[in-house]
Amino acid sequence: MIDFLQNWHSAFLDPERIPFVIAAILITAIIGMISGPLVGTGNANPFMWLVFDKAFGGVGERMNKTRRAKADLVFRGFLITALALLIAAALGKALDSGLNGVTYGGVGEAILLSCFVTSGAVWFALLRLYFAMEKDQIGQGAYFAISRSTRTNLAASDDFTITRAGMNYAAKSFDKGLIAPALWYIIAGFQGVAIYSVVAVLSWHFGREGFSKGFGSVPLALEKLMGFVPAVLSALLITLAGLFTPTAKLHKGLAAWMGHKNRASYEQGGMPLSSLAWSLNVSLGGTRQDLDGTAIKSDWVGPEGATAQNDHKHLRRAIYINVFAHILFIAVLLGMYLWAGLLGGEELRFIKL
Repeated sequence: MIDFLQNWHSAFLDPERIPFVIAAILITAIIGMISGPLVGTGNANPFMWLVFDKAFGGVGERMNKTRRAKADLVFRGFLITALALLIAAALGKALDSGLNGVTYGGVGEAILLSCFVTSGAVWFALLRLYFAMEKDQIGQGAYFAISRSTRTNLAASDDFTITRAGMNYAAKSFDKGLIAPALWYIIAGFQGVAIYSVVAVLSWHFGREGFSKGFGSVPLALEKLMGFVPAVLSALLITLAGLFTPTAKLHKGLAAWMGHKNRASYEQGGMPLSSLAWSLNVSLGGTRQDLDGTAIKSDWVGPEGATAQNDHKHLRRAIYINVFAHILFIAVLLGMYLWAGLLGGEELRFIKL
């Protein structure tokens, strides 16, 4: 039985990568909170998202001619996705090979991995919006990062819509900008995280939460396949984070798992967004406009009768949940590392017995 557990464990993840994940989270948390989103972009998503979007976003826009038939757009989306996957896989393999045997105390690997995840920049963007709302001074600078990071046109939106966009991003960024890339790195190294990241970027840019006219269908389907398990873990951590958040209700968060209606589809945020909405007893989602002007008619997510008129206090609680979910994730990673040491029968050298 022990041999089976050891073989199963080593087949699905490399526990030696876990310390690098924890280090990368801390790096992005500290640097992101100090500097915020990258200057000039206002985008709080992982740095490599911006790189991949720069490489493939413009090409994809030129190929995504909405006047064409859906089948043609799907095929074009398949071509750009296949090209992006090949390049991402090659990049990931090069990073893995380049780091093989080069340690430097793991600093280089942790720094490289931090380019694939996000945390502190998200908090910076959400807190900027929160403080502006608290002072009733919402201008473009307050929501610019949220707008760019979520590809949502907030210029003509009211305060409630802007707040919902921020709360939505608190859930989605935790799932797709941290949990999913971290798990894929643990499973398959830089090649795994690079492949997931490029699929996530294409889905973010062209998927339009399932309202793509065909071009974003392929990357969205692949992202759904690669992101399903991370999304479940993200939702679980968001639900548990409600224990540490004022006014949040654990039993409400758990209700989001029980087949109730008004839950988000995977394309629109899935279980992480549903867990956040139900935990805080608010309505999230709703119709929005993409940066290119496309209307995205997302479903309303949350308990029956919950308010959609969310203010800065609701946003503050969403930030609490996001931060505590990060802490819980680090605790899970530490637990995985301890478990791996016990299964391997190795001495945990950092524990003095």
